[in-house]
Amino acid sequence: MSVTKDDVRKVARLSRIAVDEAHLEELAGELNGILGWIDQLNEVDIDGVEPMTSVVETKLPMREDVVTDGNIPDQVLANAPRTEDGFFVVPKSVE
Repeated sequence: MSVTKDDVRKVARLSRIAVDEAHLEELAGELNGILGWIDQLNEVDIDGVEPMTSVVETKLPMREDVVTDGNIPDQVLANAPRTEDGFFVVPKSVE
């Protein structure tokens, strides 16, 4: 597939990018170069290669899943701008 000046003009119009007529040929060449690199990827033999989510295989550190009640209400409420009787005070949102 080859990108022409008309293709570049159309893509620029659709993406609302102002491109001078003088730069259309240059941009077409750059896009053709990019598409050439992508075509090279079709030549790679990927039989037997598993898909991956990252180029570096890492495992996330895990912690024990222990349910606790926190037992630190004073520290939690210290973050609130206003508290009353051990609860957060927030503006009324429903009339």
